[in-house]
Amino acid sequence: MTDHAAGPPGLHLALEVDGDGAHPAAWRHAGRPPGDALGPRALREVVAAAQSAGFTLATFDDSPLPPGTGPQAPAGRVEAGTRAAYAAPLTDRIGLVPTLHATTTEPFHLATQLASLDHASHGRGGWLVGAAAGDDARATVGEPPLTAGAPARETADVIDTARALWDSWEDDAVIKDVATGRFLDADRVHHIDFEGASFTVKGPLITPRPPQGQLVVLAPDGLEADARADVVLVGRPTVAAVAARAAEARAAGAPLVFAEVDVVLDADAPAADRLAALNEAADWPETGRLRHAGSPQDLVDLLRELAASVDGVRLHPAVLAVDLPVLAAQVLPALAAAGLHRPPLPGATLRDTLGLPRPANRFAAPAAAHSS
Repeated sequence: MTDHAAGPPGLHLALEVDGDGAHPAAWRHAGRPPGDALGPRALREVVAAAQSAGFTLATFDDSPLPPGTGPQAPAGRVEAGTRAAYAAPLTDRIGLVPTLHATTTEPFHLATQLASLDHASHGRGGWLVGAAAGDDARATVGEPPLTAGAPARETADVIDTARALWDSWEDDAVIKDVATGRFLDADRVHHIDFEGASFTVKGPLITPRPPQGQLVVLAPDGLEADARADVVLVGRPTVAAVAARAAEARAAGAPLVFAEVDVVLDADAPAADRLAALNEAADWPETGRLRHAGSPQDLVDLLRELAASVDGVRLHPAVLAVDLPVLAAQVLPALAAAGLHRPPLPGATLRDTLGLPRPANRFAAPAAAHSS
């Protein structure tokens, strides 16, 4: 974890790449027909641009429900895990972090999908924990609404289950012994026998242990998952509020804390004019996050200020087609020149890039016991 008492050492930078941008009217300024947002070319281009710019990781938002209805709504979206998996062989250093909802996804399948992503990306996978718990969201899987407090319990159980399943194969379980015809050592594949408040999982996983051992788990700060997450995402409307919540998350055991920032930048028009034009088409509701509308240099100054209290920032550009090129050309280079950001290295795992250790397997016996 970063020692913030020693001053601002740098920032990891994440980029939300869902759809055409964070603003509901982003599709109007994407420079392509709305339906093209669902095609592979759009995904390839935005992830490639994010990697070339030097972002640490890309996140892929998702929901059990369509992104909206009516003429102002986005055209739709492809499931986030599928998008991240598609991007895996097209990239070599950026982390890929889809949103999967613990409250509407079967835990065993969730853990398997994420483990497969980590294998496909050679250790660059992560999981942004979602917890959609409304009546409509739960109805998509034929389940009743969750009562007060239940989403936090369900989320905790699913995180614990996923982590146990990722450990259910020891690192050396696959032996591929041609002489004996043995593919794996059955003594190194384990049942987890998890019992949660609303489900049980026996295990083991059907996928060998992920390259990272444990994928990087990102959790929004409202999920009460600080102690279970690797990264807590803090959405607060002021720098002071972000700093206060970041301190709480660290005290609860979070290794890393990222701030959430909405971004509208001066580009082909001043940011204020761009935002006004976007809002004429569709209002951008308050997200509870910091919101910057202004020059790239002012954003750099804001990020420098945040670096005193957080380890990273996740940016939500209003319009990816307009704001991402400005971030790539002006903001990230300025941070790099100031020693406040380093892009990930080709071949590095996401844990390597974030400075997180690879966890030991909970089921593995000491090395001496294996060799005896």
